[in-house]
Amino acid sequence: MHYLTKEIWFPNVSEATEDGLLAIGGDLSVKRLLLAYKNGVFPWFSEGEPILWWSPNPRFVLFPEKLKISKSMKQILRNKNYTVTVNKAFKEVIAECSKIKRSGQGGTWITESMMEAYSNLNKLGYAKSIEVWKEDELVGGFYGIDLNNGVFCGESMFSKESNASKTAFITFVQNTNYKLIDCQVYTNHLESLGAEEISREAFFNYLND
Repeated sequence: MHYLTKEIWFPNVSEATEDGLLAIGGDLSVKRLLLAYKNGVFPWFSEGEPILWWSPNPRFVLFPEKLKISKSMKQILRNKNYTVTVNKAFKEVIAECSKIKRSGQGGTWITESMMEAYSNLNKLGYAKSIEVWKEDELVGGFYGIDLNNGVFCGESMFSKESNASKTAFITFVQNTNYKLIDCQVYTNHLESLGAEEISREAFFNYLND
């Protein structure tokens, strides 16, 4: 296991453990985070833990052309009950994501330091939020990293209204030109929308294409 210091680098992802853990420590500076994402690595840790860096194999991704939209979701989208925006409320979206209780997790992994770090990335144009509004109320959304190479790395989503996060995700995918949406690790929710597992090597080919 590699322990990171102030020097900004990452070991080769082939050195990750079976569950994808690559390194421990370091910081959440803009320079380190961008290096991480460009090399298929992302931070994921809980409050009170050191920073943990991951590069899982297989990788869970969505190819936009394989997006699945159920009949019921098509109807919801046609009804236009929600308004979808981009980068109108980044700090609010990441704050709402941090409040979501998730199965198997005792606390949030979106710590104060994580929120500050990704807000800095947003100010520089590397992080995006997608918001779903019901009238003037923020009811759903997600955020992630735009690598400016055709890959968007989704981080977390939230929903206060039925199907609000699905509305955000589907609308985003349909109205952008990404070749790949990185969903990181498997979830039933994203599998229902068409996400699938590919090898880490295949994922790297898309990162470096």
